[in-house]
Amino acid sequence: MTEENIPAPSPLSDRKPATPLRAILGSAIAGGFAFALWRLTEAIAIQMALTKVVSDNMIVMRMSSAIRTLVIGLSAMATGIFAVAALGLLLLCIQMLVTPKKAES
Repeated sequence: MTEENIPAPSPLSDRKPATPLRAILGSAIAGGFAFALWRLTEAIAIQMALTKVVSDNMIVMRMSSAIRTLVIGLSAMATGIFAVAALGLLLLCIQMLVTPKKAES
Protein backbone atom coordinates (compact mmCIF):
# COMPACT_ATOMS: atom_id res chain seq x y z
CA MET A 1 0.00 0.00 0.00
CA THR A 2 1.33 3.43 -0.85
CA GLU A 3 0.91 6.33 1.47
CA GLU A 4 -0.50 9.40 -0.16
CA ASN A 5 0.41 12.78 1.17
CA ILE A 6 -2.99 14.32 1.65
CA PRO A 7 -2.68 17.82 3.07
CA ALA A 8 -4.70 18.39 6.21
CA PRO A 9 -7.35 21.08 5.86
CA SER A 10 -6.04 24.34 7.24
CA PRO A 11 -8.23 26.32 9.61
CA LEU A 12 -7.14 29.45 7.73
CA SER A 13 -8.64 28.17 4.48
CA ASP A 14 -12.08 27.83 6.12
CA ARG A 15 -12.23 31.48 7.16
CA LYS A 16 -15.03 33.61 5.87
CA PRO A 17 -14.02 36.95 4.36
CA ALA A 18 -14.44 40.08 6.45
CA THR A 19 -17.51 42.11 5.54
CA PRO A 20 -18.81 45.41 6.91
CA LEU A 21 -21.84 43.63 8.35
CA ARG A 22 -19.70 41.15 10.28
CA ALA A 23 -17.45 43.97 11.51
CA ILE A 24 -20.36 46.10 12.75
CA LEU A 25 -21.98 43.06 14.39
CA GLY A 26 -18.73 42.21 16.16
CA SER A 27 -18.38 45.83 17.20
CA ALA A 28 -21.88 45.82 18.67
CA ILE A 29 -21.19 42.61 20.60
CA ALA A 30 -17.86 43.87 21.94
CA GLY A 31 -19.47 47.21 22.81
CA GLY A 32 -22.22 45.42 24.70
CA PHE A 33 -19.65 43.46 26.68
CA ALA A 34 -17.71 46.66 27.37
CA PHE A 35 -20.84 48.42 28.63
CA ALA A 36 -21.78 45.47 30.84
CA LEU A 37 -18.26 45.28 32.24
CA TRP A 38 -18.25 49.04 32.87
CA ARG A 39 -21.45 48.73 34.90
CA LEU A 40 -19.94 45.79 36.78
CA THR A 41 -16.79 47.80 37.49
CA GLU A 42 -18.92 50.67 38.80
CA ALA A 43 -20.87 48.33 41.07
CA ILE A 44 -17.71 46.70 42.39
CA ALA A 45 -16.08 50.08 43.09
CA ILE A 46 -19.15 51.43 44.88
CA GLN A 47 -19.59 48.29 46.94
CA MET A 48 -15.95 48.25 47.98
CA ALA A 49 -16.04 51.96 48.83
CA LEU A 50 -19.06 51.42 51.09
CA THR A 51 -17.65 48.33 52.80
CA LYS A 52 -15.16 49.08 55.55
CA VAL A 53 -12.38 46.71 56.55
CA VAL A 54 -12.63 46.11 60.26
CA SER A 55 -9.20 45.20 61.59
CA ASP A 56 -6.48 46.63 63.79
CA ASN A 57 -3.77 44.72 61.96
CA MET A 58 -1.88 46.92 59.50
CA ILE A 59 -0.95 43.97 57.27
CA VAL A 60 -4.62 43.08 56.85
CA MET A 61 -5.44 46.68 55.97
CA ARG A 62 -2.70 46.85 53.35
CA MET A 63 -3.58 43.47 51.85
CA SER A 64 -7.26 44.35 51.62
CA SER A 65 -6.37 47.63 49.93
CA ALA A 66 -4.14 45.80 47.43
CA ILE A 67 -6.78 43.18 46.68
CA ARG A 68 -9.47 45.82 46.18
CA THR A 69 -7.19 47.71 43.80
CA LEU A 70 -6.39 44.50 41.94
CA VAL A 71 -10.04 43.51 41.52
CA ILE A 72 -11.14 46.94 40.31
CA GLY A 73 -8.08 47.22 38.06
CA LEU A 74 -8.68 43.86 36.40
CA SER A 75 -12.32 44.71 35.83
CA ALA A 76 -11.39 48.08 34.34
CA MET A 77 -8.75 46.44 32.14
CA ALA A 78 -11.28 43.95 30.76
CA THR A 79 -13.64 46.87 30.09
CA GLY A 80 -10.92 48.71 28.21
CA ILE A 81 -9.98 45.68 26.12
CA PHE A 82 -13.55 45.16 24.95
CA ALA A 83 -14.01 48.90 24.32
CA VAL A 84 -10.87 49.06 22.17
CA ALA A 85 -11.97 45.95 20.28
CA ALA A 86 -15.37 47.53 19.62
CA LEU A 87 -13.75 50.73 18.41
CA GLY A 88 -11.33 48.82 16.18
CA LEU A 89 -14.10 46.80 14.58
CA LEU A 90 -16.14 49.94 14.02
CA LEU A 91 -13.17 51.60 12.31
CA LEU A 92 -12.63 48.44 10.24
CA CYS A 93 -16.25 48.63 9.08
CA ILE A 94 -15.79 52.26 8.08
CA GLN A 95 -12.57 51.43 6.25
CA MET A 96 -14.23 48.60 4.32
CA LEU A 97 -17.09 50.89 3.32
CA VAL A 98 -14.82 53.75 2.22
CA THR A 99 -12.04 51.92 0.37
CA PRO A 100 -12.82 50.25 -2.95
CA LYS A 101 -12.74 46.49 -3.10
CA LYS A 102 -9.69 44.97 -4.78
CA ALA A 103 -10.21 42.59 -7.67
CA GLU A 104 -9.40 39.07 -6.49
CA SER A 105 -6.97 37.23 -8.69
